[in-house]
Amino acid sequence: MARRDRLSGNEAVSEALRQINPDVFPAFPITPSTEIPQYFSKYVADGKVDTEFITVESEHSSMSAAIGAESAGARSLTATSSCGLAYMWEELYIAASNRLPVMLTLVNRALSGPININCDHSDSMGARDAGWIQVYAENNQEAYDNCVMAYRIAEHKDVRLPIMICQDGFITSHAVENIMLLEDDEVKNFVGEYKPENYLLNSECPMAVGPYSVTNFYMEAKRAQAQALHNAKAVTLEVAKEFAKVSGREYGLFEEYRMEDADYAIVIIGSAAGTAKDAVDKLRENGMKAGLIKVRLFRPFPGEEIAEALKNVKAVAIMDRTESYNDNVGPMGSEIMSALYKAKASCYAINYVYGLGGRDVRVEHIEEVYNALDTIVKTGEVGDTYRYLGVRE
Repeated sequence: MARRDRLSGNEAVSEALRQINPDVFPAFPITPSTEIPQYFSKYVADGKVDTEFITVESEHSSMSAAIGAESAGARSLTATSSCGLAYMWEELYIAASNRLPVMLTLVNRALSGPININCDHSDSMGARDAGWIQVYAENNQEAYDNCVMAYRIAEHKDVRLPIMICQDGFITSHAVENIMLLEDDEVKNFVGEYKPENYLLNSECPMAVGPYSVTNFYMEAKRAQAQALHNAKAVTLEVAKEFAKVSGREYGLFEEYRMEDADYAIVIIGSAAGTAKDAVDKLRENGMKAGLIKVRLFRPFPGEEIAEALKNVKAVAIMDRTESYNDNVGPMGSEIMSALYKAKASCYAINYVYGLGGRDVRVEHIEEVYNALDTIVKTGEVGDTYRYLGVRE
């Protein structure tokens, strides 16, 4: 039976981890994810979990330790943000290429510089091509739920890849919300015991982890890795369907909000989706057929499915909370525009950069985006397709 509680996003993630009771948790603190290992270390001290909690000297070491533990057959995870993720860069690729289902609870924070401790998606989006599954949360409830589902996705026999569970720094990580928690037994039964097929401590089947790959095999290994990421899309839906039976909360690859007859839509990711939904409701009251798509699974990217959801709109704005520095398009913009091109879509499409370094995103800002789409449709003039929202030029 579900129980109601008031928790911050970091507390919610820590509670999910307590219920999962992983085998190994190496950690090194960095704002705003520090609270996750902090809360969890108290669970260890109080005997509420039997996890091996390891304090290491850096984020590079925390991911290295998680990789080593996972290679040995232990269910492992760590937590980080921003520069901590950047310090793990080499290890991110190793975890993915060695097909190790490590979980990383990432609290999104701007990468330096200039130094900033607030939210944007430059850290996770910078790692988008490292081969990890990436799942994003709009609110604290989703941060909790995504953690509960994470290992079921990552450890699936058709996937076997690391998974990054992302939430927005301070906006969700430190804000307190009412959420519904599953009972401990429900989480334990849902996640299940970890039973790896191959691992270093299996004396009956000696193996190597991370061996040198000669030219004759490297491409095949990468192709298999790519196939596993492709498989994660169907597995994510399968796990979400089973989770709905336990929790009553349904998740897809993305969420459609008032899209049934929308003429104008935005595609967005993370906590700003809540603000955007308020803008949609307000615009609907004023007669504009506005809609929204909130991306939940960014890797693998559900491009074909999103293009199908956008097939009837007249114009779409794609929102990126990071800058790609290619003077052309952001990460989300690249994915969506590519999907629309392949689908031979006829709608207008523009891309916005917004909310960098924690810049406030208000309902009126989102209204500006929809009004811009309305102007484009009425005039037929697109103008600049790569724009900034809420910046002093």
